[in-house]
Amino acid sequence: MALPWAGAPAQGLSGSRFGHGLHDDGKHALRYRLFIPGGERGPMPLIVMLHGCGQDAADFAAGTGMNALAQEHGCLVLYPEQSCSAHCNKCWNWYDRAHHRRGEGEPALIAGLTRHIMAEHAVDAGRVAVAGLSAGGAMAVILGRTYPDLFSAVGCHSGLAHGSAGSDAGALLAMRTGASPPAPPAPSAHAAVPVIVFHGDADATVHRTNSRGVIRQFLDSHALHRRAADAGVAVEAETGSSGGRAFTRHVHREPTGGIVAEEWTVHGAGHAWSGGDARGSYTDVRGPNASQEMLRFFFGSMDA
Repeated sequence: MALPWAGAPAQGLSGSRFGHGLHDDGKHALRYRLFIPGGERGPMPLIVMLHGCGQDAADFAAGTGMNALAQEHGCLVLYPEQSCSAHCNKCWNWYDRAHHRRGEGEPALIAGLTRHIMAEHAVDAGRVAVAGLSAGGAMAVILGRTYPDLFSAVGCHSGLAHGSAGSDAGALLAMRTGASPPAPPAPSAHAAVPVIVFHGDADATVHRTNSRGVIRQFLDSHALHRRAADAGVAVEAETGSSGGRAFTRHVHREPTGGIVAEEWTVHGAGHAWSGGDARGSYTDVRGPNASQEMLRFFFGSMDA
């Protein structure tokens, strides 16, 4: 069940709408915001954006600037919003074992909302991605791994690997020192979902090695699915600067040349969305624009 979606014009984006709604699966309810670009469109890509702790959907939309990019590229953006009743600081419960598996907890709730939006709007089912910041990034990774039939790509900013913790104490330890990702599950009919990660190397909230764990977890699952060590994936490193910050980008390619994973380390950046908008919280206006790079990666992965 879902209450009717109520849309209003999105400020500064001609013909677009940015509305709100409530999704109820009979056990739990989840509020959300939805951006619909203006203009006549066919089936569109859908990007699901998961905010970090202490944020809400509107704040995350403002800070990432994703709506303006979605207007340009012609895609829908869904912003699920965690409730205070589910977590006192509105964090997604990525570290709780009750939210680690398909068909259970928050992964099931968010997947259900995503399917509801797909049924109600013109969505290209083969072009659905999920991304998030911090706790939202960790939950995005969980969704990509538990629903590879639903999501085509994952973006994780300052997050952690699936299964990095199973308790409050474990979460704090993983955030402080990093965690070794658990072994991947047995291969399914669906290949590992391509992933792009961003992390600042001055992040004092989530240790930067956690993003490397996200990449390692993907590569292990990818190799297991292909039944070959690393499945022939090669890594290339490049350095550069953007927006006043230097970065190092590691690109993982298959023998055919297709990019299956990217790891961006933004030098000097803290726990904040790289290249974000100061109107939102936990943003760094300097550095490469994570939103732009994620959309490039999503579309490339979906088109591959």
